Amino acid sequence: MKTPVSLPPPTPPATFTAAERALIRQAFGVHFGRYPLVADGILLRIRKSGPEAGQPKLPPAIKTMIERKLVEVGPGQYGPRAFFTKAGLAALRQLATDHRSLNPDQYGHIGRELATQQDAAKSLS
Repeated sequence: MKTPVSLPPPTPPATFTAAERALIRQAFGVHFGRYPLVADGILLRIRKSGPEAGQPKLPPAIKTMIERKLVEVGPGQYGPRAFFTKAGLAALRQLATDHRSLNPDQYGHIGRELATQQDAAKSLS
């Protein structure tokens, strides 16, 4: 009698699309010799002219993350920024564990920052 073959569990669906992962890698890569903080959000450009002058420009990847409630737009120190919500931080934490999506040599600071935030939240409760 043959033993049944067990299949590996199905992988969870990708939380971020390819365009969103590319935006995250671009936003949180090294800028001017330092790593940006996840808590500072993703800097958004501002429209300079036209009927929407002064409003943030939302790249398609940000729009899809807003629709899925992974980020929300708010004021930052140097202009509008997209900040991760609790669901977005959980998804980013999951993404940081996938070495194929975020190389730990280049983006390990994201996982460390999210772990620090999670530890601080646990100590407060």
